Amino acid sequence: MYHAVAHRPSEETLGLSVTPDAFAEQLDLLDKRGFTPVTTSELAGAWRSGGSRPLPHRPVLITFDDGYEGVHRHALPVLAGHGFTSTLFVSTGWLRGEHDEGGALDTMLDWDQVRELAAAGTEIGGHTHTHPQMDQLDDERLRYETVRCRDIIAGELGEPPVSFAYPYGYSSRRVRRTVREAGFTQSLAVGNALARRAQGPYALERVTVRRSTDISEFEQLIEGRAVARNFARDRALTKGYAVVRRTRRAVTLLREART
Repeated sequence: MYHAVAHRPSEETLGLSVTPDAFAEQLDLLDKRGFTPVTTSELAGAWRSGGSRPLPHRPVLITFDDGYEGVHRHALPVLAGHGFTSTLFVSTGWLRGEHDEGGALDTMLDWDQVRELAAAGTEIGGHTHTHPQMDQLDDERLRYETVRCRDIIAGELGEPPVSFAYPYGYSSRRVRRTVREAGFTQSLAVGNALARRAQGPYALERVTVRRSTDISEFEQLIEGRAVARNFARDRALTKGYAVVRRTRRAVTLLREART
């Protein structure tokens, strides 16, 4: 899971960014190790097929969240140079153009760039409209964020997206049901673990690539070594914050019931 690819990202995106040179080095390693990138829809389709649509040797997902401009400027040439595919999950209200509602953390893609990425083989998926914590929304806003995102992508690209990624990785049974009802056939969380078929199509996990991820750690991640150790702190914080979010949501519902 990547976010911004930039030499000088904003302060808000710095920690979850990678430099263009680091990104190129990481993709070189994937190529040398014989990995074959697939899109999110290809992975889910293969797992649903019961073996009739087998995955390639050493499959890997390369995903980008939010829709930062560096994905087009810096990542696309590297992907194209290796013949690699990827999946880009866009928050439609953050992208430059008529649907922009502000709030973006750095320079974002515009829709012409998104179309160029799609034409080059990048799968374009949904990532809500304004990038909220989905599990904290009421039902009306939750549906709006999901459907609005779907409809804008369909209008701009000519076909609706089928893959989705939860902002911040936060979801719940209610969130996953809403995403499914909006027509998305698979969705990605974070989890900082390898994706497994047993996770189900609406809770597939990923590992985070950061500014601090050096090539030796990246090698461990793609080979599935020491993933739990490298992300032990992240996973502990995620579990703790999940309790906080559930409590916060319960308090909100209680207040709404009293008014």
